[in-house]
Amino acid sequence: MAAANGCGGGACQCNAAEGDRDAEAAPASVNGIALHRPGECPDEHTLRELAWTELLRQEAVRLGLLPPLDVQEAPPLGEAEQEIVQRMLDRAIEIPAPSEAECRRYYDARRAHFAIGRRVHARHILFAVTQGIDVPKLAARAEQCLIELRHKAVAPTRFAERARELSNCPSGADGGDLGWIGPDDCADELTAELFHGESGRDALGLHPRLMHSRYGFHVIEVLQRDPGRQQSFEEVRQRITVQLAQQSRAKALHQYMQLLAGGAEVQGLVLQGADSLLVQ
Repeated sequence: MAAANGCGGGACQCNAAEGDRDAEAAPASVNGIALHRPGECPDEHTLRELAWTELLRQEAVRLGLLPPLDVQEAPPLGEAEQEIVQRMLDRAIEIPAPSEAECRRYYDARRAHFAIGRRVHARHILFAVTQGIDVPKLAARAEQCLIELRHKAVAPTRFAERARELSNCPSGADGGDLGWIGPDDCADELTAELFHGESGRDALGLHPRLMHSRYGFHVIEVLQRDPGRQQSFEEVRQRITVQLAQQSRAKALHQYMQLLAGGAEVQGLVLQGADSLLVQ
């Protein structure tokens, strides 16, 4: 958990210029304990990790679980100290198991997520977002392609022709055909639209609007659907219990860490979330 050298993210209130004496005099700190050496400027994630770890160490000292140390800089925690801190967290944020009613409500609201073997036979035209590209212009080209293909008089072969001409995906050579794909075979954004979206969950044919993903803009047509099998509540009860417990723990952990931060004097950074590796 040592601090990394080199600026990144802007969380560390230091000047990257060599010889900055103000930066050396005031490293980020928690209750007067420096989080890094003078002159170092950890990246944003590393600095927050150091801060959360030091907050937890100080709380363990306050509770008598770790010995007080006469230090000016936050010490790293060994395995034994990390185990003590983890036990402290487990006691502080003990979460009751979710009830049967809570699990059933979760299942009923997300039935589509518990179907297995679902897949679609689809084809697409990808307008890829690459470095330096004019994104609004690219989106306009993709939208124009979609409008053309939605026209009532368009020839059945036009989608494959446009895919071969315009698509930035290797599937363009096959007329955009992606074959049969399941929820785990495509980008999360497409999975949400094709398998979980209320409007598109059972739809066939050309999707009425562009789909956006981390790769760019997609014109997508669903040719066939295989609904798979819906798992019963009893089959997924344990899985839902674990998911709800994890969500409750994460929320309680966030609140606990924010309370620690609110009662501490934190200099040189803003703590907005508990992202320490110790408390995942």
